Amino acid sequence: MSPVATLSIDATITERGQTTVPAAIRKMLGVNKGAITFKAMSDGTVVIEPKTEEEADPAIGAFLSVLSNDIARGNLMPLDTSMLDEIDDLVGGLDVDMAAPLTDD
Repeated sequence: MSPVATLSIDATITERGQTTVPAAIRKMLGVNKGAITFKAMSDGTVVIEPKTEEEADPAIGAFLSVLSNDIARGNLMPLDTSMLDEIDDLVGGLDVDMAAPLTDD
């Protein structure tokens, strides 16, 4: 037996591929803010679930460990004024349109 929709709510996807999860859906999921997971099912449907700890990014633990070790060894240094000036020289004139659609690449 196929699942039956108990609620149907329309939403809009922006040119940038963004949408807002409707309040009724957030309430059903038990989330106000935070991470959710979209799962593409073999029948073409998409399931939205709250993201649980088991589904956390597996690389983050390893990254934080490397970062912690680098900090302990003194391998990281804060950006000084000359580095900030150099970065500004490289990208200071770059104009970014935050409302422009994102490209696929």
